[in-house]
Amino acid sequence: MTILVSGATGTVGKHLVEQLVNKKVQVRAVTRNPKKANFPEGVEVVVGDLMSPKTLISALQDVTAIYLITSSDQVDATLETDPQIIELAEEAGVKRISLLTVYGDGPVEQAIKNSHLEWTFVQPVGFMANAIDDWQESIQKEGAVCMLGGENRTAIVHETDIVAVFVETLLGNKYHGDFYTLTGPEALSAIEQVEIISKVIGKEIKFKELTEAQARNRWQEIGLDEESIDFMVQMSNNPPEIGYTVLPTIECITGHSAKTFAEWAHEHKKHFIK
Repeated sequence: MTILVSGATGTVGKHLVEQLVNKKVQVRAVTRNPKKANFPEGVEVVVGDLMSPKTLISALQDVTAIYLITSSDQVDATLETDPQIIELAEEAGVKRISLLTVYGDGPVEQAIKNSHLEWTFVQPVGFMANAIDDWQESIQKEGAVCMLGGENRTAIVHETDIVAVFVETLLGNKYHGDFYTLTGPEALSAIEQVEIISKVIGKEIKFKELTEAQARNRWQEIGLDEESIDFMVQMSNNPPEIGYTVLPTIECITGHSAKTFAEWAHEHKKHFIK
């Protein structure tokens, strides 16, 4: 059995490669940037681009199952997966696909539903690891986090819990046609997350609530378009219920409780210490 892992250097992908190798599964890791790759021995590394499906034709040969992403979870990485990949996967004889989905209703999702593949959709409400991308620099340099919507709660998920679910859906036979929303064990506000990181690293971190105008200016400065900014403002002012509703999905699928943000912070505290 060979499993193809796309986005193999990403937050989920890199851990998934490791966990599958630990289970003695043959892994084919797809990445656009092999220089970033640091995989366990025995992993077959393939250079390919999800936005250019034909670059993956050879990589799809003799593959049983695929872990697929629709967009990148890495900062400054542009990715919009081309749904033609699903057609190529069918032609190559792939049997199963597990998709990390954001909204669940895009062109890739539709292509999968219209295919003959066994499929599972997995939707985390948010990554604990986003704290590194969003706050590492300001915590290290300023001892502060500045953002809009600091009191909004989200049931963010530990990346290794997401991986554990994907391991089950890729190797198991009872998840076809299911859509799983994943949450952590508690809904925390950004203010509470910052307080936890502060306690873990033993350093005061100030939280500064931005006005909408200040947040818009910051997002414009980093190059976000107006549509994206409007969406982020909307999410800050009126977060969807699904984002803060704690679900037992992880424990039901994996048999173990979802990890807390405090556990995540202890594991990653080096990222917040200058």
